[in-house]
Amino acid sequence: MTWLDGSGRHLHDYPRPSVAVDVALLTVRKGRLEVLVHERETDDETGRLSLPGTFVHVRERLADAALRALQDKVGVHGERPEQLGVFDDPDRDDRGRVLSVAHVDLVPLDRLGVTRTLVPAHDPGDLAFDHAAIVRRAVRWARELYRDRPDPRGLAGDAFTLFELQRVHEAVLGERLQKDTFRRRMLGGLRETGASSSGSVGKPARLFTHDAPADRAQA
Repeated sequence: MTWLDGSGRHLHDYPRPSVAVDVALLTVRKGRLEVLVHERETDDETGRLSLPGTFVHVRERLADAALRALQDKVGVHGERPEQLGVFDDPDRDDRGRVLSVAHVDLVPLDRLGVTRTLVPAHDPGDLAFDHAAIVRRAVRWARELYRDRPDPRGLAGDAFTLFELQRVHEAVLGERLQKDTFRRRMLGGLRETGASSSGSVGKPARLFTHDAPADRAQA
């Protein structure tokens, strides 16, 4: 039986927007939070940098569309971005009415491969559409994630010194942290490995690991 509303119209009788996904894939490089972008090659916004994105197919889940965008546009496989929010400005896309369900993830740099274009997340420049606004919200998401928890996305690796951990947090938070205060806040979520760092000048520093697996390992 075909569904009709009170005025006798079918669902397809109503104008409706297209739905897209755009993915803000964040990482830390050289002490700075950065976001993965690519140069557009299509006939819209050609040559401009943008987040990897795509239109959602009729029978496709949003999460699957986000994975497809990462694979097709920037060659990244195996990540699991989560929904960040809906961007629905009627004028966000000159091609027509397009809603974007933005996704976000924060991963170690070595997971992005060698062919990548990264720009500073705090100042991504003139990105296509409203992608700079998506990046700004992604930065807020990452900073909230790292505010009080020791490296929940494993950016520092499996074993790290407290100095290395602090540098990761400073990169994500975009601010310098007071050493003693930071360490007191983090130590409850860490455990010592029993090993020390090597190859550095001065006294070897103790190595730590997460007291429980990082968020990404638990997902």
